[in-house]
Amino acid sequence: MIKKLKDDIREEYKQRRVEMPMEERHRRDEAICRIAEGLVSFRYADYVLMYAATEGEIDIMPVARLALEKGKTVLFPRCDKKTHTMTYHEVKSLDELAVDSYGILEPPVDAPVYNCTAQTGSAVCFVPGLVYDKSGFRLGYGKGFYDRYLSNFSGCTIGVVYSDYILPTVPRGRFDVSVDILLTEKGVKVTKNPKK
Repeated sequence: MIKKLKDDIREEYKQRRVEMPMEERHRRDEAICRIAEGLVSFRYADYVLMYAATEGEIDIMPVARLALEKGKTVLFPRCDKKTHTMTYHEVKSLDELAVDSYGILEPPVDAPVYNCTAQTGSAVCFVPGLVYDKSGFRLGYGKGFYDRYLSNFSGCTIGVVYSDYILPTVPRGRFDVSVDILLTEKGVKVTKNPKK
């Protein structure tokens, strides 16, 4: 039942993203990046866990460029499609990212791996989602990569979403993890029920 509800919402919002004019998406993405760069949690982070946007996702690559310029440790995920798990790897340049067999930009397999329990500096993780709810729970693409990873991550989690893609509530399972902050083109919202 929950899966069907999630799938219905996914289809609706995927379609809405497809129909959004490209210039509007660029405008919104740029606004999100500007706001992200002003976040206290970003400014003071030692480790910045990013994502490389796939088609339809919000592009926050300018945030990664700024983090590199400021000398922060910038990390991108590599996904294991069999186990639906991911590891974050450090990159010194965005040129290190290469397209995998699924068309997703990933860091090299031999790039240093970030250990979120051993590397204790302050960290932020930007988390993509199709939609979020007001409590910070998300609907992604249904594979559970982020829920698995975030269950052991103690840094600040930032859900990246358009303001009109925040619902009152989304269907959730017992393994779903909420984010601490919702970042939209209109500003930032601390969620009502952060995980910590």
